[in-house]
Amino acid sequence: MFERLKKVIAEQLGVEEASIEPSASLVADLNVDPSDLVELISAIEQEFSTPRRKLQISDEDTGRITVVQDLIDYLHDYGIED
Repeated sequence: MFERLKKVIAEQLGVEEASIEPSASLVADLNVDPSDLVELISAIEQEFSTPRRKLQISDEDTGRITVVQDLIDYLHDYGIED
């Protein structure tokens, strides 16, 4: 799952996958601004949704996501393991 997440982050933000670590700050390390974050969350929702279960990350939850590990934890909590 982390590899899929890294690919989405790299594609959306134009950064190298090698620079994406669980401890990376979305703002400080990956230079995510508010509009980038909206697009990133949308791309993550699309990547990890299935025909039977659509992933929707609320604005409230998005506000609590500050590092890549927060995204990993969110996806795990949602039941996504692969």
